Amino acid sequence: MSKLFISDLHLAENRPEICAAFYQFLNNEAQKADELYILGDFFEIWLGDDHQTTFNQEVINALADLETPIFIMHGNRDFLLGGSFCEQTSSTLLVDPTVIDINGEPILLMHGDSLCTQDKQYMLARQQLRDENFQRDFLSKTIAERQVIADSIRDESKELTRETADNIMDVTPTEVEMAMTAHHSRTLIHGHTHRPGVHDLTLDTVPAQRIVLGDWDRQGWFLESSRKGLNLVSFEIA
Repeated sequence: MSKLFISDLHLAENRPEICAAFYQFLNNEAQKADELYILGDFFEIWLGDDHQTTFNQEVINALADLETPIFIMHGNRDFLLGGSFCEQTSSTLLVDPTVIDINGEPILLMHGDSLCTQDKQYMLARQQLRDENFQRDFLSKTIAERQVIADSIRDESKELTRETADNIMDVTPTEVEMAMTAHHSRTLIHGHTHRPGVHDLTLDTVPAQRIVLGDWDRQGWFLESSRKGLNLVSFEIA
């Protein structure tokens, strides 16, 4: 069974080349796959399922037209994706973390931001944004009010990113090991860090792997699983 994994597309109306590349991906690779997994930050921002725009509907329609089953996980940009979005796209919302089976092996799926525990300021912000009371209050506001709040949060996040060392914004190795051990998995697939690659590690003397999905910018990225194993693929975006 062929499964495809993508993350961090950050789809937005002002990124038409990324959207075009994604639609092409849906019509080609995704159409041939048995399952498609989107591991967070699919959108640059998602203000709520009731935020109805032409752009949002175009993306929803593209997903709805795909016959391949879709599984989607919240990221730090689109954690307000909800039941209405999933219903319209016929997709399944995954909890973070989730374990799936690939070729008889338990594979751990995460967005990846919860692994960056050295970035204390980000973790505090994440805790607030994922709080049910905060989200309920946020969604009770008008779209215009939500946009103002979201812009403020994003500007603050960019400023913190400029001030934070690269190694602190990456995953914490001990956190990775604890997550994989807790879920009895020797393979972790995640996004968020925008540092695509395959990392070998050892868990209790047993070989293991951490596979990082890439963000879509000048290059697009997807991970393909087949009977032959896992293959991280990149391609140019015009």
